Amino acid sequence: MGLEDVLANLQSKVGTEIHVSDWAEITQDMVNAFGNATGDMQWIHTDPERAAAESPYKTTIAHGYFTLSLYPNLRGLVDESKPLFPGAKNIINYGLNKLRFPAAVPVGSRIRAHIELLSAEEVKNSLELVEKYSIEVEGQDRPACIAEAIMRVYF
Repeated sequence: MGLEDVLANLQSKVGTEIHVSDWAEITQDMVNAFGNATGDMQWIHTDPERAAAESPYKTTIAHGYFTLSLYPNLRGLVDESKPLFPGAKNIINYGLNKLRFPAAVPVGSRIRAHIELLSAEEVKNSLELVEKYSIEVEGQDRPACIAEAIMRVYF
C-alpha cells in the first residue's frame, strides 16, 4: 500500500477509536528501570515500604512520563512482524499537542491504551497522524494519561 491508499483509509476513520491494546501489567522492576534511566528515583515511585506508609495511594505509582513512554509499544508501532502501515519505510514520533495525567497508575495494576484517530493529512511527502492516546487503568474510572500524539509516516 502507498501513502494515498493509507491516507484514504485513515481519513474514513477520523473521530473513531482505531486501536485498543492488550492489557499490560506495571511492575516495580519496570518503574525502577525507568527511574534509573531518567534519574527520577523519588520514593513515591521506587520505595514500596515508604509509599505504603506515607503515600495516599498506599503503594508506589508509575511515573507519568513512564506511562506516556509506553505509547509506541501499546500502539503496536514497534512490532516489525505486524506493520501498522504496510509499505511504510519509517515512522517518526513528531511530538505532542496536549498531555495530562489525571490519575495515578499503582504498581501492580494493569493498563491498556485506547487510540482515537483525530486527524490524518498528507504533509511534506509523509502522512501526519494525530491520535488521542488514553491509558485505562483496570478498575479505575479516570484515565491515567491523555495525550495528543503526532506521528509522521514515510513511504
